[in-house]
Amino acid sequence: MGSIILEGMEFFSYHGCFREEQVIGAKFLLDLVIETDTSKAEISDHLADTINYTSLYQLVKDEMNKKSFLLEHVAKRIVDRLRGEFPQLEYIHLKISKINPPVGGKMKQVQYVTFWKK
Repeated sequence: MGSIILEGMEFFSYHGCFREEQVIGAKFLLDLVIETDTSKAEISDHLADTINYTSLYQLVKDEMNKKSFLLEHVAKRIVDRLRGEFPQLEYIHLKISKINPPVGGKMKQVQYVTFWKK
């Protein structure tokens, strides 16, 4: 069993409850941790025997390009697609950070964290 971690993925997306957020957009940072059986790849040294992190990144990017009101909704879409496209996954941990959210004051970021375990 091993973990593949994609840390600090950065996207400019249009998620939020306010109309302005859906028009102007905002910066988002995502961290993804997956766990899967990596024993075959550890021996073979072949990409086909593991989960390609480029494929993981592309999946996250595709979902971040779809507008949503809530980070919870974005996260669920990402987790559902990961589970569908990579059934060998044992665990998923996803953190989405919205940078400078419009909360009426200064705030670095707001985060939503979710996980799934087989």
